[in-house]
Amino acid sequence: MTPSQELVDLAERLADASGAVIRRYFRKGIEADDKADASPVTVADREAEAAIRELLAARAPGHGIVGEEFGRENDGAELVWVLDPIDGTKAFLTGKPLFGTLIALLHRGRPVLGVIDQPVLGDRWLGALGRPTLWNGSPARVRACAGLSLARLSTTGPQYFPPAAARAFGAVAARAKLLSYGGDCYQYGLVASGSIDVVVEHGLKLHDFAALVPVITGAGGIMTDWEGRPLDAASAGDVVAAGDPRAHAEVLAALRAGLPERDAR
Repeated sequence: MTPSQELVDLAERLADASGAVIRRYFRKGIEADDKADASPVTVADREAEAAIRELLAARAPGHGIVGEEFGRENDGAELVWVLDPIDGTKAFLTGKPLFGTLIALLHRGRPVLGVIDQPVLGDRWLGALGRPTLWNGSPARVRACAGLSLARLSTTGPQYFPPAAARAFGAVAARAKLLSYGGDCYQYGLVASGSIDVVVEHGLKLHDFAALVPVITGAGGIMTDWEGRPLDAASAGDVVAAGDPRAHAEVLAALRAGLPERDAR
């Protein structure tokens, strides 16, 4: 399914609404609560998702919603919005503008529309199936990278890899030209616009990766799980995003080499 212009426009309105909330709280010294998994959540996360849900209730009442903060609603619908109001709450809390709002639309479980919005810097990547990805209104394009020895590799942080996955990631990092940490969803936008070549991460949730897929693919890149399979609502969330299929293939081979068969998912 190729999203209609009406759906694309709605996704942008949702990002506008969440951004207006987030900017009010950024660097204002707000505190965070700890969720059950010990990850932080703030009033900005909750109010931003509430603003998005209010708009969806008015504009798309028959659609489903899966949100990080307020759970699932009508999630068996053909069209389901997947929301992460602040992807990178730790960055947000520490005043670093490398977080973002993620808004995705799934059609029968497949990501067909995605927005990465950084409301402080004013960066927005918009990807939709069948259309080129836009970065601040202009076409975004990945950069050519013939292999890992030339690649700029990124991940949010080494602490997010359990031991077996850490060994696999280490096999990738050992082959890369450059390794950087940090950025959460923002680093995927930088793949789409040609500054980063590869992102590898482990154990993401649907709201963490659904919006990224249309953004990466619409810019000429590829995003799969660690086995090279397409990502959808049933995926485990071990992901590889790459601008160049040659680098992507080498990453998958390195992951297989670094992850013993007994540890494979």
